[in-house]
Amino acid sequence: MILDQTTQHDILNLTRMALSEDIGSNDLESARDCTTLAMVPDDVTASAAFVSRTTGVVCGLQVIRLIVAHFAPNLSLRLALDDGDQVAPRQEIASLMGEARKILMIERTCLNFLCRLSGISTLTAQFVQRTRGTNAKIFDTRKTTPGWRRIEKYAVACGGGHNHRMGLYDAIMIKDNHLAMYGNHIDDHKLSVSQAIDLAREWVLENQVTLPNGRDTIIQIEVDTLEQLQIALKSNPDIVLLDNMSTQLLCQAVEMRNVHNRQVLLEASGGVNLQTVAAIAKTGVDRISVGAITHSATNFDIGLDWQRL
Repeated sequence: MILDQTTQHDILNLTRMALSEDIGSNDLESARDCTTLAMVPDDVTASAAFVSRTTGVVCGLQVIRLIVAHFAPNLSLRLALDDGDQVAPRQEIASLMGEARKILMIERTCLNFLCRLSGISTLTAQFVQRTRGTNAKIFDTRKTTPGWRRIEKYAVACGGGHNHRMGLYDAIMIKDNHLAMYGNHIDDHKLSVSQAIDLAREWVLENQVTLPNGRDTIIQIEVDTLEQLQIALKSNPDIVLLDNMSTQLLCQAVEMRNVHNRQVLLEASGGVNLQTVAAIAKTGVDRISVGAITHSATNFDIGLDWQRL
């Protein structure tokens, strides 16, 4: 996996904050780790390994490569695996060699990135595994940690998932609140679905030169009834989000789509967890969006163990 330039920028900004709150500075030469400075001589060199304590999908190795290169360039980092690789208990993920003080000062920041991102990639992989044999793909949402969005979406991709829109700025997603607001200004509320899609398409064409994806900007609309879906299909959006529908309704929605407009993708959302995702995938929907893979992922257990030189 490759970190794009914007994601790298986010990582460096987050690392500056992380180091400053932990050791009082993002410059390891002027940083103050009271315990390390008191107990570890400045001429001691050492080697330490990041070691998995459990089974899962590792993520964050390219992140710590960037961190070490920018903030601890005198340390030597060796990666034993790459982001997206399966990892087993007691398996070495990466190792650091160099000045012991600097290893101790940067240890927690590296572990925080590794554990958080590996937790997301591991949970994503569990969702993906439960959809095997279907056409459904697992997508993330905007329910991400503030400042971490691009990095957490990177972790989703490492776990085999797919990225939804990055933010409000790069795609159109007409949700129930938009429809409710728009519906207050027209006489027939049933027309709000079709008119909203038409308005969105006109706006994209008028503003395409300012949009990241130009005239190809995705237009998606959220519906919660089959009646709304039928209306939406006639207006030909790119994606229809089926919100909190039972598996029975999802099956009916897929059948309706297959009859009236096969080009429109259907996305299920709401009530998705590891116990329900397999049944949802079997209904025939194309996409399943899961906020839990970012907002509810548990930190992966990774430790730093000293090695003999």
